[in-house]
Amino acid sequence: MMIGVCKIELYIPGALSLKDKRRYLQGLIKRLRNNFNVSVVEIDYKDKWQRAIIGIACIDERQKEIDMNFSKMINYISKERDIEVVDYSIEMF
Repeated sequence: MMIGVCKIELYIPGALSLKDKRRYLQGLIKRLRNNFNVSVVEIDYKDKWQRAIIGIACIDERQKEIDMNFSKMINYISKERDIEVVDYSIEMF
């Protein structure tokens, strides 16, 4: 069994307040959970209006499946018109 963790730094240019940021992030997090069956949480920059880091955890028997799932998620987020992916990293355990 493999556990994959993906840390994604996001830029939200349309967020003009923390309330705006939460609205964008809550929608994204809900869609990621529903579409990819993963655990997602905001882990850093909680007090910044236009920046966020989310952590995503995924468990599978094969590392290849986890890698493919993370690639699909990053592409999915990249297609969001209100959110930009700044950077990401993936770790396997």
